[in-house]
Amino acid sequence: MEKDLTKGSVWKVLLRFSLPYLLSCFLQTFYGMVDLYVTGQYNGAAAISAVSVGSQVMHMITVVIVGLAMGSTVGLGVVIGSKHTERASRIIGNSVTLFAIGSVALMAVLLLATDGIITVMSVPAEAVEQTKVYLTICFIGIPFITAYNVISCIYRGMGDSRSPMYFVGVACVLNIVLDFLFIGGLQMGAAGAALGTVVSQASSVVFALFFLRRSRAASSVGFDFFLRRKDFLPERAVLSDILKVGVPVACQDGFIQISFLVITMIANRRGVDVAASVGIVEKIISFLFLVPSAMLSSVSAIAAQNRGANRHDRARQTLFYAVVISVSFGIVCTVICHIIPEQFVGLFSSEEAVRVLGGQYLRAYVFDCIVAGIHFCFSGFFCAYGQSGFSFAHNLISVLLVRIPGAYLATKLYPDTLYPMGLAAPAGSTVSAIICIVLFLVFRKKFGFEKKGQSI
Repeated sequence: MEKDLTKGSVWKVLLRFSLPYLLSCFLQTFYGMVDLYVTGQYNGAAAISAVSVGSQVMHMITVVIVGLAMGSTVGLGVVIGSKHTERASRIIGNSVTLFAIGSVALMAVLLLATDGIITVMSVPAEAVEQTKVYLTICFIGIPFITAYNVISCIYRGMGDSRSPMYFVGVACVLNIVLDFLFIGGLQMGAAGAALGTVVSQASSVVFALFFLRRSRAASSVGFDFFLRRKDFLPERAVLSDILKVGVPVACQDGFIQISFLVITMIANRRGVDVAASVGIVEKIISFLFLVPSAMLSSVSAIAAQNRGANRHDRARQTLFYAVVISVSFGIVCTVICHIIPEQFVGLFSSEEAVRVLGGQYLRAYVFDCIVAGIHFCFSGFFCAYGQSGFSFAHNLISVLLVRIPGAYLATKLYPDTLYPMGLAAPAGSTVSAIICIVLFLVFRKKFGFEKKGQSI
């Protein structure tokens, strides 16, 4: 289960770690789309709207949970790199305790806030009841959803990105089967989609725990046998280290999701065609962003282990290669989307107005795939060195000073086209990228970014 990320070719280590993670992200995105697809095949607009709104809320919650769990991923990477196995056991045990208690508390709060969330999201009246049922089921399943994501983060912190891919695969296959059973066969509508998601992720948790018990690698490393009751007792220093990294990342990711909602609200005020165009392009971009996201998580895990092993040169090389991969991928996406933007939008809508407006928005927005890859990679690097506050700061500045104001001003100054509005995102990412590079150069000695380390 544990993988040593401090040896061998940095390039090969990055690819071996990032590709399974990328596939995991793809599978999660895929079965989320299947929920909506199957619902649309057997139900009307009310159920579709309920699943769409409900899944958007759950995505935001999941993103925050995964961001918080980044503290466990980085902490494990550092202690494994430094060969402190006992310390790793304490991090795992305290993570389990922290997220178990936190998930139950979150479940209770969300169940009480369900009606308020539906009101804030401006759910259409005919979809309110099904949205409430969808969210209620998902909120009850929060402990399973949390466990599912936290276990994956723990595995990645130990250098193993392949096992979480198997867990996601199990959840994906089961979720698709249950969607057709609950939504198609039993005609449960939005409730069936929610139940299928919760059951599949709960089953994935059981599979992950069984895999951990049966894994020979786990036994050889000692994590299976070295986890004792005392490891689950909250320890202030351990929890502080987890939260110091995780809280800024969780706040950052949550804030970004809120900014997307604000921009969506701005678009909605320009009419249904604009709203549809922006919504479609956002889905396309979120799919393209799987690669930068995979690089962020890969850099954080790999750099953390190398930081623990005092091989800072390998951490910097990982950052460099990840930036190269992300930017190269972004350039390819930008070229393709400039050649056939309307064709991409046309995959989701046959209306001419939506295709034209969506093409304008995509042609500008896609530049973000190039620039965002830079600050994504730096964010992962900063997290690996315990400086996740840097990531939160540059995203906060970008969103508040550029992204949201830029989208609003473009709407006012250029009401007949979406191209200027689409430029707000890459403009914001450009500011973030510049800030990241400056922070790296200014603090490279203070936080050990430039310490010499052995390269193998």
